[in-house]
Parts: sequence; C-alpha cells; structure tokens
Amino acid sequence: MKKLTTTASLALAAFGGLASGSAMAQNAGDWVVGTGWFHLSPQDSSKPLTVTSPVHSVLAGSGASVSNSDTLGMNIAYFVDSHWAVEGVLGVPPKFKLHGTGTLARVGELGQARQWSPTVLAKYYFNEGNDAFRPFVGLGATYVWYSDVKLTSNLQGALASQFHVRPSSVNTTAKLDSAFAPVLNAGVAYQFDKHWGVSFSVSYIPLKTKAKLTTTSITGLPVARSESSLKLNPIVTYLAATYRF
Repeated sequence: MKKLTTTASLALAAFGGLASGSAMAQNAGDWVVGTGWFHLSPQDSSKPLTVTSPVHSVLAGSGASVSNSDTLGMNIAYFVDSHWAVEGVLGVPPKFKLHGTGTLARVGELGQARQWSPTVLAKYYFNEGNDAFRPFVGLGATYVWYSDVKLTSNLQGALASQFHVRPSSVNTTAKLDSAFAPVLNAGVAYQFDKHWGVSFSVSYIPLKTKAKLTTTSITGLPVARSESSLKLNPIVTYLAATYRF
C-alpha cells in the first residue's frame, strides 16, 4: 500500500508539472497583447540645405540632427503555432525635435514633428512553447508619415536672411515625405504564469525622409523652395508587460 501511495504521489506530481508547463505554453490560436514604453534613438545624418527655386544653391556646411524620443506603445500578436507569430505594433506618435548643425548650429532648434509608424512583424520564438523564457527574432515593415510639422521662428529668420527679405514679410512651411521601411527585430519574452508576462525588444529601422520647405510672401506668392534629405535610422527599444488569452 505504501508503494502504491508513493507511485500515485509521483504520478500526480509529474502531472502537476506537465499541467504547469502547458499552462504557460504558447500554442496556435493564442493572442498576446502588450503595452509599455518605446525609446527611439535616431542614428541620423543629413545633407546640406539646398535651395531648388528660384535659383539653385547649396547652404554649404549646413546640417541637422534629430533628438531622441520616448512614447507609450502597444502590440498585439497572434501565434500561428508555438514558434511563429504575426504581430502589429502601434504607439502614441512621438515628438521629435530637429536641431541645426554645422553652419545652422547657431540657429538652434529648427523645428519639430510627430512621427506615425504602425508596424507589422513576422516573429520566430526559440525554445518550446511551454518554456517561460523565449528569445525571438522578427522581420517586418513599417509605413512612416509625419504630422504637426512646425518650424521655429529662428529658422524662419535664417531663411528670410538667406533669401534677402524681411522675416515679417514671408512665411515658411515644411513637409516631410512619407516612406515604407523594413524593420529588423530581436528580443526576449518571459512568461510568469498562464496569462502574464514581460517582453523586451530592440528594432532597427533603415529610414530616410526628405524635408521640403516652401517660403511664401504674406500675400501667398511663392518666394523660394528648398529641401534637405535626412537619414534617421532609429534604434527602437520596447519594454512591455504582456497578457495572453
């Protein structure tokens, strides 16, 4: 009887271990949602500001740099099987500030804009579905566009001086080109129990845009057009709390 009792206890313990493992398993049909904090760090470079109209000229030595930014993010993933998942990622559009460099350094802040970049990723999770700790890699794409593009009065004045007009007689507006870009992603996920977990990832986005500036008189007549190409190439880190259902 004692032997049977011991055997039964071992069997129950083994079953309990299996149940505990499968409770944390990520299987086909599972959904995982997460929310957390993005940190975006542009690895930027730029070309000199170029006047394209009425006369082509280059503001030699001019450049710009883009500030880091933080924002709240959200992701939702669907597991095709225990290893493969498709994930969508969104965030509150972060605000970036543009600062002059080179001959534009004296101007200081040039302007600011908000970046929208919804992303879709295909991700592969290593280890088995019932493992708590799972590294992953991902590959996907994002579509990036910008809103609330504003130029500072300092830049407005510098452009007016470049065009030999009074600052109060002209106004300059800017537009940033939209673009598709690939996303390279890697990270780790840890599952605490059946529902709750945490994940951390690092993404690299080879991204560039062109800033197009239009200067008009106060009556609306065109005065000049200028542009500058920017490489942003941000490294994006994301720490999130996750919930599986």
